[in-house]
This record gives sequence, structure tokens and C-alpha cells, in this order.
Amino acid sequence: MAELSRRIAQARGDIPADTVLRGGQVFDLMTGEMLVGDVAICGDTIVGICADYDAVQVIDVSGLTLVPGFIDTHLHIESSLVTPYEFDRCVAPRGVTTAICDPHEIANVVGAEGIRYFQAASERTVMDIRVQLSSCVPSTHMETAGAALLADDLAALMGHPSAIGLAEFMNYPGVIHREPEAMKKLALFEGGHIDGHCPLLTGRDLNAYIAAGIRTEHEATSAAEALEKLRKGMRVLIREGSVSKDLHALQPLLTERSAPYMCLCTDDRNPLDIAEHGHLDYMIRTLIALGTPPLAAYRAASLSAAEAFGLKDRGMIAPGKRADIVVIDSLEGCHAQMVLCAGRVVNDTAFAAREIIAPVGRNSVRAPQVVPSEFRARANRTDTDVIGIRPGQILTDHLHEDIPIRDGDKFPDPARDLARIAVIERHGKNGNIATGFVRGFGLQAGAIASTVCHDHHNIACVGVDYADMAVAANRLSALEGGFVVVRDGVVLAELSLPVAGLMSLEPFEVVRDALSGLRAAARDLGVTLEEPFLQLAFLALPVIPALKITDRGMVDVTRFEILS
Repeated sequence: MAELSRRIAQARGDIPADTVLRGGQVFDLMTGEMLVGDVAICGDTIVGICADYDAVQVIDVSGLTLVPGFIDTHLHIESSLVTPYEFDRCVAPRGVTTAICDPHEIANVVGAEGIRYFQAASERTVMDIRVQLSSCVPSTHMETAGAALLADDLAALMGHPSAIGLAEFMNYPGVIHREPEAMKKLALFEGGHIDGHCPLLTGRDLNAYIAAGIRTEHEATSAAEALEKLRKGMRVLIREGSVSKDLHALQPLLTERSAPYMCLCTDDRNPLDIAEHGHLDYMIRTLIALGTPPLAAYRAASLSAAEAFGLKDRGMIAPGKRADIVVIDSLEGCHAQMVLCAGRVVNDTAFAAREIIAPVGRNSVRAPQVVPSEFRARANRTDTDVIGIRPGQILTDHLHEDIPIRDGDKFPDPARDLARIAVIERHGKNGNIATGFVRGFGLQAGAIASTVCHDHHNIACVGVDYADMAVAANRLSALEGGFVVVRDGVVLAELSLPVAGLMSLEPFEVVRDALSGLRAAARDLGVTLEEPFLQLAFLALPVIPALKITDRGMVDVTRFEILS
């Protein structure tokens, strides 16, 4: 009651506000106008705008523009390759004040323990991290994950203050065909927020998926796909990650008319891309540069996102709203000069005050040592299924190539851009090794390998030399997971990710620099992809069409079955 009374008193000017931002202009997301006057803050809440206020602390923002804090509506913090604390330190200064995350990467390795770690960390970060409960651990029955979460396991995790609802429901065949466990999970969250994941789903199947109560979706890769989902009542999240780059394809749809129903997300974005380009700030200025009205871009980044996920306490600079504010140079530039999260200025002092809890998931790489001969392709027909990479997308093509058999093997062929790809089970469950072919890396020598391997996070390795592939895969066990580049038996570059084989314990700046070295080493092998490691990771995700590979074999995603 006392705090409520204090807010009202400060709003009326009866007592000084705790903090006032003075001299800037507020971009009003309701009318598109620029508003003048002080912005008064009491504790973590905005209490006044468009008026003059006295304050205990006055911050001069003269000549700058104030916009609501940005909300990333879907991401996996693990894909930033750093802990939630370092992610906080990496993106909050860029204006991201709320992140709606799905910790299913770590959950696929260590189960509920990983989700509880994220929940506990969210209580201690400067930015507001919202932890959705992972719906598909594992994502399908066609892979070996480190853990499994059933509806009863999710029920035990409900009720945490960071919760919004159920994270992306990737097993869309399980929904539309009413698989019993999928039905239990949907029923558990019925009436709440359920996030979607249904790439290329259309027609009656899309109707059925939405009828299950699924409200938001980030997998649209074309304007036509996004438009059908919008017309059927879904909120479409425009995604621009390190690999999945859909912004340019969907930008024409984002207008002032559609903005209330469209949001922004990154899904998977690493510190090197963030350093080189940005995060949601990059998306906003790119959209505007492409012709999107600023009002539409900033609505999608904040107000529309808040409305889509039921966060009624944020999304505008207005009385009664959470004091998440980004002070930028201009609407077109969108370069943050200052950020406030819940009324606190984001700076080194705020980060230093956080309580850091110990990570989980150490020593999680339990793969057997492999030898070069295990990468041979044991097949008796020359017609070969080949994964075709689409740069900038996680969709792949299902190609067929004639590859001759020599000495009982089908060898990689750099001249035809045909590399061997392998997935090695690393959770210590069965020791599976599956191999296949992939086109699109441009590899001319050596191998690269990773334990970031969506969503089961086994070891994924691609190469044109079996001995180098074995060195790379075995090195990952010694590192407790990470990324490795190998040529002629020598490790050229590496990054250790000891937290569940997914995240570093180092500052994000160290990870950023290591990624730069890894990319350079991969280029020296002939790799042509801008982000080869995350591209490799998504080749093992059997819920994204058309052809993928898991530790159990090559997967025809359109038919949802493992190829013989």
C-alpha cells in the first residue's frame, strides 16, 4: 500500500520522483507522435510523462529519443554460447530489456535441472528473462537426447515467476495427429500461452495446429507462409538469427496495420554476430532502412511483443508501465546511448551487483572415442540422399546424387562439394554413429565439429578427411564440448563450451573473439558459409524440412521417418 501511495504521489508531483529523464523526446507507440516533457520514474515504474517533475535524480537526455525497451519474443540463450549472465551483459546495453527464452537446448542435455538453472538465473539478471517451459524434449522420437520431459515433469516446473507458458511446440505432427503425450502437454497449458513451431505447415493441418491453442510462431520463411498464419489468427514473429535470416522475406508484411500482430525475435544469435551487426537494434534499423514505417518497427519490437505474450506491464513509455526505456540517437539509427531496465540504469555497476549462481551440466560429453573407419558410408547403391544447405535458412533440400562405390565406401568429393556428415551420440546412452552426405559447406580439406547440435546436442561433424573427423570429434570430449576445426591431424581453432556442451564460462568478449578465429580457420578449409557452426547444428534438427540427420540416421522430415 505504501509503495502504491508513493507512486501516485510522485505521479501528481506531490513529492519528488525517484528519477527523471529530462530533455529528450518520447516516441509514442500509440499515435506515432514525438512527445515532450519529463519522464518520471518511481522505483521500477514510470509514473509520469509530458509534464515537468522534480526528482531526487535527474538524468539529462537532451537531443535524444526515448523508446520502450525491446522484447525478444523467442530465443535460446544457449545459442549465444554464454551463460544467462553473460547474455544479459551482452544484449541489455543494446536495448533488449526482456527476453522470452526456451531453454530446451540445455534441457535436452540435463533435463529439468537445466530449466531450473535458467529459472534461478532469471531472478538475478539485470534484464527480465522469461523462461518458457520446453515442450519437446526430445524434439522427436528419431534422435537420442540426454533427457526427456513428459507432461508430469513440466507440471512440476510450473509456477515460477519467470513463466509465461509452454515453449515452441516443435512436434507439429504430434499435435495434428493427436499423439497422447502431446495432448497431455497441450491440455496442461490450455488457456495459457503456447508458442508455436510449424515450418511450411498449411491448409487444414495448419488449422488443426492453431486450433490446439497455439498463438505465436516464428518459423515463417516467406511472406506467403507468414500471411496465411496471420490470416488464421497467429502472431507472427519475424526472425533474424545467425543462420535463420527471415527479415528480408517478411519485411514487406510489416506495416502500421499489421504491426499489432507481428513481433521480432532472434531465435539463435551468437556474440560475434551481435558485435558485428547487433541484436534487435539491428533488426529495427534494417527494417526501417528497407522501408518499414518506424512506428511499425518499434511496435513490433516492444508493444506488440508485450501484448502477444500477455506482458501488460510493459511495451510503452506511459504511466504505470515498467520503466524499461532505451535512449537512442534516432529512430533510424537505433543506437542505444543509455538503457534502463525496471528503472535501473544498465551499466557495469548494475552487472557487478548480481548474484552469480553455479552452472549445471558439466562433464556432459560422454561420447566413445571414434576411429576414422567409423565414418565410412556402408551402402550398396550409388544413388545417395544428400542434405542440400540453403544459406541463411535452416530449411534444407533433399538432394539425390550418384556417388560411386569404391572399396566398399562412398567417399567425400570436394570437387562436387560433397562432404561427409556424421552425428555421434554423446550422452553415454548407446554410442550411435550415423553418417551421410551434405552439400553447401565448400570444404576442400579437414573437418569441423560441434556439440551444439539441435536439439539433441550430440556431436555433429562434417569433413572430407576421416582422420581429421576423428580428431575433431575426440577433441570435443576433452573440451567438455564446443567447436573444433582440424586439418592434417592438427587442431587449428577451438572453443570450449563446458556448460552442457553448449555454453562457455568465459565473458562474451572472449567467446566473440574465439568465434572470429574459428570462422577464419573454417574459411582456410574452403568453407563458404558465413556461420558454419550453427548451420551444422541445424542439419541435425529433425523438425525442419526437408532432409536432416540424427544419431539414428538420415531423416526425411516431410515424411517424419528415418531413411533406411
